Amino acid sequence: MNKVVVVNTEESQSCSKNTPELSFSAVTPEMLEEFLVDVAKENENNLLNLSQHAGCFKKTTLIEFVFLLCEQLGLHQVTGYQAVELLERFMIRYIEKLYSSTCTGSDKSTEKLGWEQLQDIIQEHFVLRIMSCVQIASKISFHYQIVNISMALKVLQSLGCSYKKEDFLESELLVLETLNFQVNVPSPFTHTEVLLEVMGYNDPSVPIKYLHCISLKVLKFVYLMRNTIYENLLKIAIENSTPSELQRQGAMEQTGSMPL
Repeated sequence: MNKVVVVNTEESQSCSKNTPELSFSAVTPEMLEEFLVDVAKENENNLLNLSQHAGCFKKTTLIEFVFLLCEQLGLHQVTGYQAVELLERFMIRYIEKLYSSTCTGSDKSTEKLGWEQLQDIIQEHFVLRIMSCVQIASKISFHYQIVNISMALKVLQSLGCSYKKEDFLESELLVLETLNFQVNVPSPFTHTEVLLEVMGYNDPSVPIKYLHCISLKVLKFVYLMRNTIYENLLKIAIENSTPSELQRQGAMEQTGSMPL
């Protein structure tokens, strides 16, 4: 479903300086239906295997930092969403693995360290892990700008971080191995464009390109304010301003959202 065509028009530039104009209605109905089925199956599988810690790395300040980092690097918006999704999946698995190794002593590299020491190490290299996820996301979006080590090093140095080029290589490999190299997963950005594609197919008179520009702004707001939005929706749904832990857990299981 990659339908991106890079052009240089005033309309596309007014929407976003890093957003090329999209060519909707460029696939057959059969391909669109097949893609929707695949996305639905993958989404269902993700919900079945959702970690109880899902959402822990989707705090507003963290998402905003990733978005600003991508903007500083001149990356397309899709890279920011992909990077946030990669970061959360990686950090959850990585921390679970480290914590498990401290409990069992099965990992020689961590058996001599306590959990508090490992937490300090995780925090110390957290910005580097974020950059690694941004780099990987930029490579997935191959039709956009790819972040090389020199670019990443320059940006982190401007933030006061001191890393070597070898650190970036090791960090990127760590992220890839932790995720078993399964990094190309749909993001909210992908789903938004698919829904617009379906809308345009059902009603050709709908101004999809105009709605696309608006949708990106709405998506960014919802993504940044997801916790507040989910909290309010939960209160409205159960008609209770103080949801119990059981009600929160039930909402998470039904929607695939993080516990509020």
